[in-house]
Amino acid sequence: MSDALDPAIAAKLKRNADGLVCAVAQQRGTGEVLMVAWMDDEALHRTLTTRRATYFSRSRQRLWVKGETSGHTQYVHEVRLDCDGDTLLLVVDQTGAACHTGDHTCFDGTVLMSPVK
Repeated sequence: MSDALDPAIAAKLKRNADGLVCAVAQQRGTGEVLMVAWMDDEALHRTLTTRRATYFSRSRQRLWVKGETSGHTQYVHEVRLDCDGDTLLLVVDQTGAACHTGDHTCFDGTVLMSPVK
């Protein structure tokens, strides 16, 4: 197994100024959006090779595997790249809370607009 991201995949990515790509985690089966995080090439490579969601923490400036300390893991079933190459979609099975606050998703909090009834 290679220690680097496949060059064909790397060439398709459009990274921000910090070398990161936005990653959206979605619950398999329901389509519920769980969280948004960031990945560098190494995080994406590790995710693709282990099926364990691995992200890059901008605040800690290091990689982290979802659930490594909380036990709230994400098993990755599928990874897709959007048409612009700047956002990844991870289809996952979430175990436990996805949000660091303990909420099921990071979008369980403030509602800015509700559906029209």
